[in-house]
Amino acid sequence: MSARSLRVGLSSLATAGVLLTGATPATAASSQSAAPGSGLTALVGLAAERILLADKVAAAKFGTGTPIEDPLREQQVLDEAKALAVEAGLDTGETVQFFRAQIEMSKVVQQGLYDLWTAHPDQAPAERPDLATEVRPELDRITTEFIDQLVATQKLRGGTLRCHVALVRAEKTADHQNDLDRLHERALWGAIKPVCAG
Repeated sequence: MSARSLRVGLSSLATAGVLLTGATPATAASSQSAAPGSGLTALVGLAAERILLADKVAAAKFGTGTPIEDPLREQQVLDEAKALAVEAGLDTGETVQFFRAQIEMSKVVQQGLYDLWTAHPDQAPAERPDLATEVRPELDRITTEFIDQLVATQKLRGGTLRCHVALVRAEKTADHQNDLDRLHERALWGAIKPVCAG
């Protein structure tokens, strides 16, 4: 079964779950976001925020000769995530896998934007954000908040159907709230695939 088919099937189950409980999709989303740690909305929302920051990373690098790949910085992020996971009592392997997915999907977005801007120079950004002062502080903040959410959702994340249904619901919410295009939606799904372990 393809990832798309899995998402469609789980989406149907999520809708059925809402109908069985008598809640409307709007009230279900509202109650989920109103109760921190009771769902995956906040965690997936952070992943969407990080995916969108890839636009600024791409804008900072495009046309400078700076490669999309930055192995040193990537390893620093993974090392920090591992250290924070140990401190928080999280599984280090799962946490590093999750952060690696964030990094890889950020690069997918950057490459997609590079391709677009190369083919259509008129769509290239006119301003170049500063990675050190504008972008990385935001990425560091998200890293810390990721750890908090991974701790808060630890019981839900276990490879169960409940986790996968919650993940699809959260993804649909993030897609809608951020009005993601196909590139960013695909990257978001890749970034959150490791959320439900197993």
